[in-house]
Amino acid sequence: MPSASASTLVSHTVSTPRHTTHYLESGAADRPLVIFVHGWPGIGLLWRAQMDAFTADGWRCVATDLRGYGQSAVPVANDAYTIEAAVTDMAELHDHLGGQPAIWVGHDWGSVVVGNLAAHHPHRSRGVVLTSLAYQPDGHAMRTLIPLVDRTIYPVSEYPDGQWDYYRYYTTHFESAVADLDADPRSSLASIFRPGDPADVRKVSPNARVSRNGGRFGSTHHAPPTEPDPNLWPPADFDLLVKTFEAHGFRPSCAWYLNDDANLAYARTAPDGGRLSQPVLFVNGDFDQICSITGNRQGDPMRASCTALAEVSMPAGHWLPLERKAEHVQAIRSWLRNEHL
Repeated sequence: MPSASASTLVSHTVSTPRHTTHYLESGAADRPLVIFVHGWPGIGLLWRAQMDAFTADGWRCVATDLRGYGQSAVPVANDAYTIEAAVTDMAELHDHLGGQPAIWVGHDWGSVVVGNLAAHHPHRSRGVVLTSLAYQPDGHAMRTLIPLVDRTIYPVSEYPDGQWDYYRYYTTHFESAVADLDADPRSSLASIFRPGDPADVRKVSPNARVSRNGGRFGSTHHAPPTEPDPNLWPPADFDLLVKTFEAHGFRPSCAWYLNDDANLAYARTAPDGGRLSQPVLFVNGDFDQICSITGNRQGDPMRASCTALAEVSMPAGHWLPLERKAEHVQAIRSWLRNEHL
């Protein structure tokens, strides 16, 4: 697999008897540590702009490929993709990096991993940044998410699962969902990574209609030919992202949606009910039709379970770290300064 191009990002792997994790690193080893954790369907290169900026600020930056992604190990069994397994991977990586308390930055499923790591292993984090997906102290699962759906947008009679219908589809039609994405990985990824649109605010998300349409791409069962947006991914990075999905397919990354029972059980084992005592920053995308916490109750459990929570909202969709690179960096910088981190 090609290594990260251009510049300061150095490719490494760490292997233990249970897993191999690939990660990118920049900055001096004696500097304070910040660890970036991507979500679906990303890789560590998603964080290139943030890593370049914080390396210049004097941080040691690490961005991992989660299990099933990129150049990390790809377990075969669907039940290998639990949050507990991913948190253990991150703990092993953190030990390998020296184990000093770090700033952890997550996006999407990466926010779930980072939030759970902070809850179960509080000594590993000085502070937590969650982007585009709020922390659920009782576990990230349909049973915790659906009660928070905004029923003014998604009447229960028409949209019982609200914007999370696509999540339901994975649990009911997993093989078909994966096959549709695998039919054309490049176009699938290009169609997924699109900037947010202010015209979509408070409108029904297409992800709420996946089941009734027979899949993400409907009856065609493959993504329409789509060119990637170079304002989100640098072209060389997007090409590498595509290569990783051509190598492994979408099954490993989508298997993360199949482990609700295990994830709920794991959340219940966190000390203090999963309360986060570290400083937490949540970065919200106003145009995010799935995960925005503006004008709804999706952020309420996070607000109730964080001792020191700051919230920032930006005019962006779900891919905020790519859409608003500079603004995302500045929000984190300001928070670090305000929290004396």
